[in-house]
Amino acid sequence: MQTVLSIGVDALAYGMVLFVISIGLSVTMGLMRVTNLAHGAFAMIGGYIASYAARDLGLGYGVAVLLAVVGTVAIAIPIERLLYRRIYGAPELTQVLMTIGITFCIIGIANYVFGPTLKTIPLPQTLREPVDLGFRTIGAQRVFAIVCGLAVAAALWFLIEKTRFGVKLRASVDNAAMAAALGVRTQVVYAVSFAAAVGLAAFGGVVGAELLPVEPYYALRYMVTFLVVVSVGGTGSIPGALLACLLLSAIDTTGRYLSPEYGEFFFYLAVIAIVCLFPRGLIARAK
Repeated sequence: MQTVLSIGVDALAYGMVLFVISIGLSVTMGLMRVTNLAHGAFAMIGGYIASYAARDLGLGYGVAVLLAVVGTVAIAIPIERLLYRRIYGAPELTQVLMTIGITFCIIGIANYVFGPTLKTIPLPQTLREPVDLGFRTIGAQRVFAIVCGLAVAAALWFLIEKTRFGVKLRASVDNAAMAAALGVRTQVVYAVSFAAAVGLAAFGGVVGAELLPVEPYYALRYMVTFLVVVSVGGTGSIPGALLACLLLSAIDTTGRYLSPEYGEFFFYLAVIAIVCLFPRGLIARAK
C-alpha cells in the first residue's frame, strides 16, 4: 500500500511538471496550428536564465523564476516576428524544418555560452524542507510543482474558454481573414498566444528542474515526451493535456518503480495503445 501511495505522489508531481511545460505546445499546435518543435528549447532557456540568476548573481528563487519567464519571452518575441510569422499557415513539413533548425541553433548557443555541463537552480529553504504526508515524506518543491500545475490548468482554461481574448484566439484560428475583417488584430493575437506558450515553457523548465534537469540537450532529450503528451491528450485541449500528463506520468513512474530496466518499453507501448484507441486524443478539442 505504501508503495502504491509513493508511486501516486511521484507520478502526480512529475505529471504536473509535464503539464506546465507541454500545455504551451498543445496551445500552439491545437489552437495556432503551428508544429513548434522548438518548444522544449524555450523551456531550456528559462532554466538557464534561472540558474544563472540564482547561482551566479545570487538572486532569490522568486526573482530568478520571474527573470526566466520574462527573459525567455523577450528572446522569443523577436524570433516570433522574424521567423514564426513566416510559417503560420504553412505546410507542416515547413514548420517542422524551421522549428527543428531553431532548436539546434539554441542548443549550439547554450553549449557555447554555458558549457556542456548540467545546471542546477538553488532552491529556497522552504522548498528544500520535506513535507510529511503520513505514509512518506515528499520534498516541498514537488508539492510546489503540483500546486503550480493545477493553477496553470485553471487559469488557462478560464483564459481560453471564458474571456474575450480566448474568443479572438479561436476566431483567428478558425478563419483568420474573417476575424481580421471583424476588427480582430490576428497578428497581435498570435504574438500574445505565442508569448504565453513560451512563458509557460520557461516557467515549467524552472519549476521542473529537479525532475527534468537543465542541460544543453534538454530540448532534444524531452522533445518526444512533450509531443507524446500533446498527441495523447488531444491538440489544443487543456483537460486532455492534463489527463494525458497524469496518465502517462503514472505509467512511467510505475514502470520505473517495478521494472526500471523495462520502464520506457511499457511507457511507449501504452502510448501506442492509447493513440490507436483514441487517434484524436483522449479529449479532443471541439472544432
